[in-house]
Amino acid sequence: MSDKPGPADNSALDEHEHERSNSAAQPVQRGPEAAACAMGAKPAVILVRPQLGVNIGTAMRAMANFGLDELVLVAPREGWPNPHADAAASKAQDKMRRLEVRADVPAAIGEFNWVCATTARQRDLATPVLTPVQMMREAARRLAQGQRVAVLFGPERSGLTNDDIALVDATVMIPVRPDFASLNLGQAVLLIAYEWMRQAGEEASSLGRVSTYEKPRTSGFHAQTGAPATKAELMGFFEHLEGALDERGFLYPPEKRPNMVRNIRAMFSRMGITEPEVKTLRGIVAALVQGKGPWRRSP
Repeated sequence: MSDKPGPADNSALDEHEHERSNSAAQPVQRGPEAAACAMGAKPAVILVRPQLGVNIGTAMRAMANFGLDELVLVAPREGWPNPHADAAASKAQDKMRRLEVRADVPAAIGEFNWVCATTARQRDLATPVLTPVQMMREAARRLAQGQRVAVLFGPERSGLTNDDIALVDATVMIPVRPDFASLNLGQAVLLIAYEWMRQAGEEASSLGRVSTYEKPRTSGFHAQTGAPATKAELMGFFEHLEGALDERGFLYPPEKRPNMVRNIRAMFSRMGITEPEVKTLRGIVAALVQGKGPWRRSP
């Protein structure tokens, strides 16, 4: 399999390592709060022998998306720091509270109480197998007790070895299509990080990006971008619309007019129209009224 970032397989795990790291282990980019916040109540992400800097960057970006900020790299093949990782991270590296490099898996997991390893391949080891939901529930429980938790992700081409798996407390299998279980490293980290945010109840108070020009948003079927219209504004629109429809002969015959009006009003009332939308609708009616020719019904 090639080392291209897209199809790189974090989870089709082969027992044999295909690559050896040429990187000297050394601590790097330790954030200013690392010493004071080393016991932060979040899972750490450990990337074991990652091959491509770009995949490290996309993993950091996925972590930052969902609130994880502690990353440990085990013998990255391309060394560290890595400009390709910085480019792919899209400034997510600035969100990392802690980022360190270790020489091997025992050194990387030594400070943790509970460690899980991601895999898509069944192992002949007596290790519990958990879904991401189950794993993050247990992680949250242990973190609340003051324990340290980490999740291991293997190298893109070969995944974690059985020797790596033998050191962990549980394995994590992401539900995937069984005949195509290959996940890119960044994708795998994103799925686990998302599950952490969901399980830990850390959902952001708004959806999507919030910036100088973008206000916080919440979920709902009717996302309003202005103040709700007053009933007086809505009635003014109804009268404007109904007058135009009467002029064009739409509300016909007379005996059906009351029911037609009620249906039209109910339709617009349940939309939760905003003040700007009422103005737009009245502008549409005015523009149509200025047209020529009678309203033509479909046969």
